Order: sequence, then structure tokens, then C-alpha cells
Amino acid sequence: MATATNPAEAENPNTNPNNLTAAAGITSPVFISTESLHSLISHQTLIRHFESCLPTVSSSLQTPIRQSHDVSPSSSLLLMPSWCSSPSFPYIGVKLVTYFPQNSILNLPGVHASYVLFSSITGQTLASMDGTVLTLYRTACVSGLASKILAREDSETLVMIGAGALAPHLIKAHLSARPSLRRVIIWNRTVDKASKLAEEMRVNGGFDGVSFESNECLEEIVELGDIVSCATNSETPLVKGERLKAGAHLDLVGSFKHSMRECDDEAIRRARVFVDNEAALLEAGELVGAFERGVIAKGDIGGNLVELIRKEKVGRKYSEEITLFKSVGSAVVDILASQLVYEHYILRQG
Repeated sequence: MATATNPAEAENPNTNPNNLTAAAGITSPVFISTESLHSLISHQTLIRHFESCLPTVSSSLQTPIRQSHDVSPSSSLLLMPSWCSSPSFPYIGVKLVTYFPQNSILNLPGVHASYVLFSSITGQTLASMDGTVLTLYRTACVSGLASKILAREDSETLVMIGAGALAPHLIKAHLSARPSLRRVIIWNRTVDKASKLAEEMRVNGGFDGVSFESNECLEEIVELGDIVSCATNSETPLVKGERLKAGAHLDLVGSFKHSMRECDDEAIRRARVFVDNEAALLEAGELVGAFERGVIAKGDIGGNLVELIRKEKVGRKYSEEITLFKSVGSAVVDILASQLVYEHYILRQG
């Protein structure tokens, strides 16, 4: 299999002349281990990849609405396919996801996933990889890219609400996107988890000059956040809009069902709201509820991520404005992330 001549080419499918042979199935399928995946991408490179490729690739990808099947009253199986037949991006990708929220009592993650990448030229399997870790990276980097566009350039304090598997990725993505950040405050319902994550980030985070701490008082720290990032399964609002400081950027990641809400209506009312894609208008509990209660209308949404990157929609208009970004994920960012991992893997093997 031919490889890209440098990592920058591998990051951009539209400038990589070897994509055609990359997806033509010249080599045997590869398994990319979790350890390898961590070494092949970083939050910074994936944010850059999304920023350069989403505007051009997203329109050529076929992405059916994700299938969700109830395995039990609380557990589900999701299928997220995406494909493109263009020679510039000759890939098919499928993510299989299981959601078992009761796993917390077993000290196991609630979400597990596998990702398989195929050639859209021959149909051959190219690679399989850890879809769970891939999802953590792509979800965090979508939020990071949004904060790069929407958060104030002089943002200094990041408040992280939630201390689960996604939290360290979100912290790293926001810090990569907004190097002005100097303080990270972590809150979690289980206090020990927040303090352990703060200690882990202090020791292994790799961000010099950034302080990491935990705090038990959620309302107090929300008032401090220039960027407030939430990654929880909460069904009761955690972020009260009246507590948000002028100029804050609120990043909501956790909810993907109508019953879930990470912020109240006042936060929606005070902010200009943006989404990662149109599915958020149908799935996110905060937005669906706000529409039903007449807090805002769908026409009030400021735009989606691709429109912001293309500058078709205006992001932050002034320094004191509060911005809100709600993401629910998509197969588009899955396949772009897997492409970056796969092409960097092949480049390294060459």
C-alpha cells in the first residue's frame, strides 16, 4: 500500500494523493491496538484535521441516521455507518456501540465500541480499531474545535463537570484549542473521582503552567468558568444559567436522549446556541425541551460546526456574549478520525 509522503498529507484527504491506493486493499486488514491508537493521534492533530477536512468532506459523505436498538429497558445497541465513493476519500466506516449505564456498579465503562474501516473501491476490510477510545478522541476534539471558534481568546479557567472516561480527553482538547487556559477545576458527584482526575492531570497531563484542582461546590465554580464543559448522564440540570459569567462558553456533551439535561432553560435563554450537527435539534434533551417550552425556536440556533468553520455563520459577536455548543456526535467525525488513525498507521509502517 502506498503511503502519504508526510503526516500533514495524511491529515487532509483532499491533499493526500495516495488515498486511492490507501483504500484499495493492497495490504491485509490491520488491527490497530488501543495503545497504538493513542500514539498515532493527539487532540491537537485531530482538532486540526477536523477543521481542515469537515468543510469539504462532510458534503460528500453518506451518513444515515444512526440505528438504535433496545437490548433491555436501560441498555442499547447503536450502529453508525458512513461512506464516500469519491476517489479523494474512498472509505466506508461502521461503528458498533453498546450503551450499558448500569456498568457503573461493576466499575466498568457504560459505553463500549468497535470501529471497522473498509475500502469503498473494493469493499475490502482495511482496519479495525478500538471504537471506544476513538469516540473519546473525536467527541472531545469536536468540543475543542468549537471552543477554538466560540470561546474568548483570553479564556483562563476551564470548569470540567464530570470525571468519567471522557473528562480527561475534554480537558486536553480544550487546553490544546485554547492555550490561554491556565486553571482547570473539576467537579463530580463522587468527590474522590474529581480529586483523582485532578491529580492524574497534574502528574501526567503534560501541560506546563496549568493548575488542576477539584471542588465540591458546583455553583461556585460555574461562576468562575470562562469555558464550562459538561460530560454527564444527568437528567436534572447541573449548570444554572444565572451562574454563568459574562463571556462564558458552555460546552454540553453528555445528553443524547430527551430525558437528559445538563443545563437549565436560563442557560439556553442567555446564550447564543450552536450545535455540532442537525441531529442535536432532535436528540438533545436541553434543546428539545427548550423548543417545547418556547424558550427558543429552532430558527434561533446560531449554526452548526461546519457552518462556523466555513464562516457561513458568525460565531462569538462580542466579548461579553455567552455561547453554548451542544454536540451529540455523528458518523462523519467517526470516519474522519478513523481515517487519520489508519493513514498515520500505514505511514508509520512504511
